[in-house]
Amino acid sequence: MIIVMRIGHRPERDKRITTHVGLVSRAFGASGIMIDTPDEKIEETLRAVSRNFGGRFSVKTGVKWLPYMRRWKREGGTIAHLTMYGERVDDVIQTIKEKVEKAKKLMVVVGAEKVPRGVYNLADFNVAVGNQPHSEVAALAIFLDRYFSGGELTKRFKGKKHIVPCAKGKKVVTSEAKKNRAESRAKRCALDENRQ
Repeated sequence: MIIVMRIGHRPERDKRITTHVGLVSRAFGASGIMIDTPDEKIEETLRAVSRNFGGRFSVKTGVKWLPYMRRWKREGGTIAHLTMYGERVDDVIQTIKEKVEKAKKLMVVVGAEKVPRGVYNLADFNVAVGNQPHSEVAALAIFLDRYFSGGELTKRFKGKKHIVPCAKGKKVVTSEAKKNRAESRAKRCALDENRQ
């Protein structure tokens, strides 16, 4: 189980970025997101995405990060805090995987504003995807991609809507039968594109 913990969310300022942290969490293989500040709009937005596009993804806001992180550690979970001041992701990702293998619980902490010192101390790993200023959304996507070795990109979700990959245009289908037909069309589309 992988849970993303968003710390320092400011509802008026961060709603778009925090929503994107949630979308990346879901699409890149996390089981859910916890956000320290109450925000019903973000909860509903992320739940609606899961309802429409499928997948089991939990969303909870108003979570007190310090007790939650302490309990996570007591239960044997691993905590990776994404920060540009940390160790390089490629240097520690294998060690993180090995540690998580035991308890099967990984919390990925992503800050919105300046993260309290306690987060750095509680984390088993302070991880950087780069040691330059960058977006927390990018950091989360790269971290999860490295963690799953790219496997999350082919994960299939069973939902009301399914996006069919194609080089041009948008193809969204809304049922299983249509999805199967759309996948056949996508293969034909890819073949046509290769011939050009």
